[in-house]
Amino acid sequence: MQQHEQNGRSGDWRAFSVAASGTFMATLDSGIVNTALPTVAQDFGASLPEVQWTVSAYFLVISCLLPLFGRMGDMYGRRRMYSLGFLVFTASSMLCGVAPNLLAIIGARVLQGVGAAMLMANGPAIIMGAFPGATRGRALGIIGMIVALGSLAGPGLGGLLIQGLGWRSVFYVNLPIGLGGLWLTRRFLPPLERLHDETLDLAGAGLFAVAMTGLLLAMTHGRDWGWTSPLVLGCLGLAVVAFPCFVLWERRTDHPMIDLSLFGIWPFLSGNIVAFLAFMSMFANAILLPFYLQGQLHLTPLMTGIVLSTLPLAMAVSSPMSGYLSERVNFATLTSVGLAVISAGLFGQSLLLPDTPLWRVFLGQVVIGLGVGIFMSPNNNSVLTSAPQDKIGLVGGFLALVRNVGMVSGIAAAITVFGVAQGQAAAAGLGSQDAFSAGFRAALTAGALFSFLAGCLSLYRRGMFRVRHDHEHRVVRKDS
Repeated sequence: MQQHEQNGRSGDWRAFSVAASGTFMATLDSGIVNTALPTVAQDFGASLPEVQWTVSAYFLVISCLLPLFGRMGDMYGRRRMYSLGFLVFTASSMLCGVAPNLLAIIGARVLQGVGAAMLMANGPAIIMGAFPGATRGRALGIIGMIVALGSLAGPGLGGLLIQGLGWRSVFYVNLPIGLGGLWLTRRFLPPLERLHDETLDLAGAGLFAVAMTGLLLAMTHGRDWGWTSPLVLGCLGLAVVAFPCFVLWERRTDHPMIDLSLFGIWPFLSGNIVAFLAFMSMFANAILLPFYLQGQLHLTPLMTGIVLSTLPLAMAVSSPMSGYLSERVNFATLTSVGLAVISAGLFGQSLLLPDTPLWRVFLGQVVIGLGVGIFMSPNNNSVLTSAPQDKIGLVGGFLALVRNVGMVSGIAAAITVFGVAQGQAAAAGLGSQDAFSAGFRAALTAGALFSFLAGCLSLYRRGMFRVRHDHEHRVVRKDS
């Protein structure tokens, strides 16, 4: 804490380097591993649905554990949790690299998800502690740039490593980053004592994990298994039962894992709803555009990767600028502008046809990327700032959870809308290309609508902020 105070208004950039290293490693790993899936499947003679569990298991563990590890960071200290996160993530990366079969890889990825959840849940809290003043916006903006650069570098670096050294090397690349991050954590984060008057809510964590597992399994595999299949209905039923039990338990326990009173804080509640809708809209484009590029425009995988990389590149440009502006402009103004840009970009992409020139696709990606960069930092800042300081780890974990659930929901919604619209077009006698275009247009229009709704809520937040500010100003003048 003294370290942060000594840095004054400029913030503690050494502590920032700790959060940045964890963020970069986690985003880089996602892109690299996705690139390696076809090669892993071929090496072990596994089907793509089977090898896809290396991603599903990892993501599922992260989503179940984010609030728990955020709360543990509040209780036991960021230094302890972040160090353990780096250690677990690095060790499990080694286990992935030496895995003798697919089942061993999936088990190691489960362990890797535990480490990633520790890092994701506590990274925002580290930045909040290191930048207590006005410079927090630019720090969050630079983190947004690091997320974009990690996403940008992942597929390309993964391809180079697989081609030159084999698929196991994509896991070994985490070792120097993880060990370096562990050293930075031990060197620059101050140790904190445990809050002795609180206990960990393990029962609440268990109920939450059961509910999230049922929900995410149903949403992730609903299309493959069938939305009305017994397996999907069983998963949804599990979530429907477990979530109310979780809420009831959290209301009666003395030290809940998630303090439900946080949802009575308007900036926290509205910021998370806006983030959920925004990520739903973004991933409509992310999941369907590769199919358009390769199936309709007949681009090579390399050219497809180049087109897709323009979005994180644009985000890397706009995110630091938005973070800097968020220190001077009402956060709701920036988030509203960002969401309007995303919505416009998605609507533009929905109009793509098989004969559309490639520059239009590039332009749409750039527009969406700029909007994401403008939106992300101020929205995260508003949510994190709204919470009590002793619960900032929990809030950071919950914000990451909303991002993940929004991503899964967006993919599920986009694929469902696409399938329905494509089927209707085919039934009406349209050819395969025209039917694809109809489904693509419907899914991306739905994504643009999600972003538009988020923008409307953000504008409402701006009005609420202005009313509250005017009221406080009148009270101050009356008192003086």
